[in-house]
Amino acid sequence: MYTSRKKIHKDKEAEPTEFEETVAQALFDLENTSQELKSELKDLYINSAAQVDISGSRKAVIIHVPYRLRKAYRKIHLRLVRELEKKFSGKDVVLVASRRMVRPPKRGSAAQRPRTRTLTAVHDAILEDVVQPAEIVGKRIRYRLDGTKIIKIFLDPKERNNTEYKLETLSGVYRKLTGKDVVFEYPITTTTTTTGKEA
Repeated sequence: MYTSRKKIHKDKEAEPTEFEETVAQALFDLENTSQELKSELKDLYINSAAQVDISGSRKAVIIHVPYRLRKAYRKIHLRLVRELEKKFSGKDVVLVASRRMVRPPKRGSAAQRPRTRTLTAVHDAILEDVVQPAEIVGKRIRYRLDGTKIIKIFLDPKERNNTEYKLETLSGVYRKLTGKDVVFEYPITTTTTTTGKEA
C-alpha cells in the first residue's frame, strides 16, 4: 500500500518522529493533490525533518533530503517550498541535502579523504542549500577585536523577492546546522547618473 511512510527513508531503518511523519504526510498530500508537482514528487522522499526556533516567535522547518536527489529537489524548489509553507503556516521551510563529513586520515596512512567530505566543503555546500533559490555572489569574513568572526554573505539580488522575507531564518538555520554566525545581505548596486555635460 502506498502511504506517506514511503516519503521518508531514515538511516538504519529508524522510526520517524511524529513531526517527520507530519512532513512526510504533507509531501504525500501534495503529490496527490497538486497537478504541477505530481510527476516530480513521485520518486522523491526525505531523510529527516526538524522544527527549530529562530527568534521570538519565528520557527523554521529543516528538511533533510538525500544527497543524490538534491538536483531533482532544486528543480521544483520554489514551488515545493511555497506549498509547504502554506501547509506549515507561519513557518519558513528550508531544504538541505544530507552530507557526511569524514575525519582527516591518521598520520602516515595512505588513505585520502575526498575534498567534498571535509568540514569546510560540507559547511560551504550547506550554505548553498540554505540560500536556495538565490545564489551566493560574494563572501566576506570579518574578524572582530575580541577574536570572534562574522561571515557576510552577499546574495544575488535577482531572487530578492523569494528570499528577503526570511533572511533572519536562514541565518538561524545555518547557525543551528554548523554553529557559525552569518549575515545575509544584498550587494549595493551603484546606479550612475549621467549628465549631458562633459568633464
